[in-house]
Amino acid sequence: MKLPLSCPAFILLVACTPTPPPPPAVPAEPPPAMSPKVPSAASPTGPALAPPSFDCARAGSAAEKLVCGDAELAALDRQLAARYAQATDADPAVQRGWVKERDACWKADDLRLCVLEAYRTRLVELAIGAPGRVVPKTVEYRCSDNRKPFTMVYYNDIDPQAAVMTWGNDQAIVFPQPAASGAKYGRVGIEYWEHQGEASVDFFGNKLSCKPVP
Repeated sequence: MKLPLSCPAFILLVACTPTPPPPPAVPAEPPPAMSPKVPSAASPTGPALAPPSFDCARAGSAAEKLVCGDAELAALDRQLAARYAQATDADPAVQRGWVKERDACWKADDLRLCVLEAYRTRLVELAIGAPGRVVPKTVEYRCSDNRKPFTMVYYNDIDPQAAVMTWGNDQAIVFPQPAASGAKYGRVGIEYWEHQGEASVDFFGNKLSCKPVP
């Protein structure tokens, strides 16, 4: 029996029909994004504050609490403690009196400035009172008000540098101050500025114009 002629044509048609292209590949899903690493909590910046010579857990006065949180004042407190320990002839009663004066700074308009000057003043007192300390030459002045003598003694070789100002029976320790020209010393209530051979002085409201005696 003969096969129908249409079969080979069908087979040929199927064989010649191009194979359809495969469906486009579905791109693989990207891996989940990596969460950025969160750095561990950073330690506080800067070195830890070095404590003063006393126990800050027992700080009672406003001055002591201020010192415990202030690097400069804490350093001055340690310096003072070391200097006082070396001053074997220092009177403990005077030191206790100084502590009371420092703690009374809560009454001042500027607590920090008062405490700062208290420490610097006591450091100077101990330095210039040390046995064997050579007192520098006293500089005498001729002033517009000559009812009381006015003198200055400059201590440039101690830390902190200072000068002792004397007007009559009144005396004060003053410290170098920034000045565009000349030499300037002062503390709260006192100002001394020498420029081109003439000094202007404000001593707690008493104003003087002075010149060094040759």
